[in-house]
Amino acid sequence: MTSIAIIGAGPQLGLAIARTFGAQGLNVALISRNRDKLDDLVGRLTAEGITAAAFPADVLDRDALTQALKNAATRFGGIDVLEYSPLDDLDSTALTTPADTDPSHVQHELEFQLYGAITATRAVLPAMREVRAGTLLFTTGARSVTPQPPTADVNTAAAALRNWTINLHKELAEAGIQAAHVGIDATIGTPTFYGQARVTADRIAPAYWDLHTTHRDEAERILRG
Repeated sequence: MTSIAIIGAGPQLGLAIARTFGAQGLNVALISRNRDKLDDLVGRLTAEGITAAAFPADVLDRDALTQALKNAATRFGGIDVLEYSPLDDLDSTALTTPADTDPSHVQHELEFQLYGAITATRAVLPAMREVRAGTLLFTTGARSVTPQPPTADVNTAAAALRNWTINLHKELAEAGIQAAHVGIDATIGTPTFYGQARVTADRIAPAYWDLHTTHRDEAERILRG
């Protein structure tokens, strides 16, 4: 298997990760909701000599997400690396404090962050188990580790994904499969958010390659600006 599937691929972190892995010879499967944006990313990567293809799917549609990953595996002969970092639209995200959080707020975030990650993992893990190799990388903001009141609903779901990922790392360690959580304590490509440092995606992306190749014993890495 010689490909990476990037779920939530966009013009910032997703593109930077695609370039990092593509430069090392991996084929790149890009998955997100917007076909036009994916096609633009594929065109940019192709121009740089990287083999890439688009597989549109919404992480909230579990069947569509599973099928997109199956299609990517068929296209590239398998998926060696899964990177999960979808970003919800701020317009559809109800940021709530702990006291103002309704169960429905957390449920939406769980569907988007945790359940989507579980769905994606279930789609690629059986093949990884067969060859006793593979990498599963799950990205959240660093507030999954150090929560703050204004974004309690998002932080709660991110913390659940972090917990599940670290537990998955423990389970799969003896199977030759790396699972790791990446917490980004910085703002990428936009004005600073709640006082976080600002950083470029190109500066962060090499950490993903490092977790895939050199530091496979790490269950978590926190990246700061």
